[in-house]
Amino acid sequence: MINVKFNNGIEMPILGLGLYKITDKKELENTLRWAIEAGYRKFDTAQFYNNEKELGEAIRKIGIKREEIFITTKIWNTKQGYNSTRKSFEESLEKLNMDYVDLVLIHWPGQKKERYLDTYRALENICQSKKAKSIGLSNFEIKHLKDIFAHCNIAPVLNQIERHPNLQRNELIEFCKNHNIIVEAWSPLARGKIFDNKTIIDIANKYNKTPAQIILRWNIENNISVIPKSVTKERIEENINIFDFKLDKNDIEKINSLENGYRIGEDPSIFDF
Repeated sequence: MINVKFNNGIEMPILGLGLYKITDKKELENTLRWAIEAGYRKFDTAQFYNNEKELGEAIRKIGIKREEIFITTKIWNTKQGYNSTRKSFEESLEKLNMDYVDLVLIHWPGQKKERYLDTYRALENICQSKKAKSIGLSNFEIKHLKDIFAHCNIAPVLNQIERHPNLQRNELIEFCKNHNIIVEAWSPLARGKIFDNKTIIDIANKYNKTPAQIILRWNIENNISVIPKSVTKERIEENINIFDFKLDKNDIEKINSLENGYRIGEDPSIFDF
């Protein structure tokens, strides 16, 4: 496994498991067990996913040491604001039954500047209290990031964004890199929508890999963290088996040409709540 290094010196596995809305207790436990056996050590949850409690229980049942894993959670939209954020974060810790998380993010910025600035101020307080080792953002556009930089005392370490071959977000990624912020791709496989693309299939055949492995490798070679979701043992193993090959420059350029603006989620530049 390759690690990325945050601007605060802390390291994080470049690949992890997304846990979006996996709420069935047994399914989550099985998923986690398969992932740990396959070598995953990073797990991405959120208040909105409604599975923090189940994740904490599964980790304890499996018996892996807390310090051996990296846990991310996120503050949901309805919990934003300074006091609400601090309260909801304590509730997340209680559900996880943990003393700290490795990373906590603001899930969405929305368009109310004072709200996300107050929320970020709460994250800084949480970080200072050592209950989160690092703090960051999710779905923040350049305009939102500039607001954070203008007011923050602790720099965000990461921005988690929708990113896949059809939505590459190069300008935003360049901005993040120039400000020492790691980019992490949610829905890096575009929920499988791109698996039947001829360019991806041809490249996959060339390397004797699957389309998913090619897309994940393409991200990693750009130093972009990925958190693909799966509840299938074979897919979980497949998604981590991407560290034994490298893409040719020509193949990377072919994937780069697949940008078409197709978006899975909301557009953060206009989405509000």
